[in-house]
Amino acid sequence: MEAFLIAASALVFCGILLTPLVAKTGAPLLLLFLGIGMLLGEDGPGQLKFDNFEWAYQVGGIALAVILFSGGLDTNIRDLKRAWSPALSLATLGVCLTTAIVGGLITLFTDHPLATALLLGAVVASTDAAATFMLLNQRAIHLTGRVKETILIESGLNDPFAIFLTVLFVGIVDSGAESLGWSTAVLFVSQIGLGVSFGVAGGLALAWLVNRIELQTGLFPVLVLAGGLLMYSLTAWMGGSGYLAIYLCGILISARSKGPIERIMNFQHAMAWLCQIGLFVMLGLLVTPRTLMADLPAGLEVAAGMMFIARPLAVMACLAPLKFSLREQLFIGWVGLRGAVPIFLAIIPVISPGPVTVRFFNIVFIVVIASLTLQGWTLTFAARKLGVDGSSKTTPPADGSSSEAAHAE
Repeated sequence: MEAFLIAASALVFCGILLTPLVAKTGAPLLLLFLGIGMLLGEDGPGQLKFDNFEWAYQVGGIALAVILFSGGLDTNIRDLKRAWSPALSLATLGVCLTTAIVGGLITLFTDHPLATALLLGAVVASTDAAATFMLLNQRAIHLTGRVKETILIESGLNDPFAIFLTVLFVGIVDSGAESLGWSTAVLFVSQIGLGVSFGVAGGLALAWLVNRIELQTGLFPVLVLAGGLLMYSLTAWMGGSGYLAIYLCGILISARSKGPIERIMNFQHAMAWLCQIGLFVMLGLLVTPRTLMADLPAGLEVAAGMMFIARPLAVMACLAPLKFSLREQLFIGWVGLRGAVPIFLAIIPVISPGPVTVRFFNIVFIVVIASLTLQGWTLTFAARKLGVDGSSKTTPPADGSSSEAAHAE
């Protein structure tokens, strides 16, 4: 036990100390922890063999819930009111269009069955809030107009929808079904309906409790986190989207609580960081680099289709009717970084009894690495070139409005 504690604490300690150095290179910080996990793996110096996908799925689900809870607490209710329409469109229609386009491209250029291709499209369809806003803050990019609010809220809302589509297509692939029935509509309504109901009710109840109960200040953050995880687990147990529930719960606690909200948010930020570090290291451990290389061409092809075709087209279809300028649409299309969620979702078909193998996980892993590397490293350039960076004095905002103080992560 002592050896494990020494190794785990040293890993977190050294990883955090390395973050300023990595930040100076302009690299996404999450790549550091993925790299650490791969170095610790069986093909690296660490020589640790870890291939328990089921255990990774259980632990990763809890870590993802904590990360989404922190994202909900960070969402300003004013931003939500301002950008709920474009964000909701991207989180629902945008995810569906991205899934369909990626799946269509895979089917067109390969011999993969349509259901398997759509499953891959669903897994890589959601953007990652943690990766995106970590980079925006890291590069000191001040987005103009509704752009930042739209990206933030979309990133929090689209995960539950991508999870729903992933579970749906896993069932189709495993059963060999070729069409969708009424059970699909029932599943969708129960997932979203229960997620919204439990999230709103739980958030209001926890905010009411925080405002009225008398506790030592240090206990409030623990109470709130335990309450959020309770809403997540209850919703999932009832057949709803626990991830949507815990995200909405965080939004309402942040908006309604009059207690020590700053201390609560600081605690949740720390917990979210620990979960992100642990999640990315664990996902890096799952990868075997020698087998990853064989899937590199296929992964890069999917990444190119997603970054240059599927995501931009989906964003334009959702935002053009809402009077977003072309520059804003192009930037939002480019800033849709993929992170922990697609890698986590790729575990589901691997542990299911269907025909999907570890190769599916490897391809998704390559897509995420490509997205974090290419899109992550060019984020500042894209923001300034497209005129959406309010800190740049050379180019006016794309929508002609003044830059507002956006809600910080």
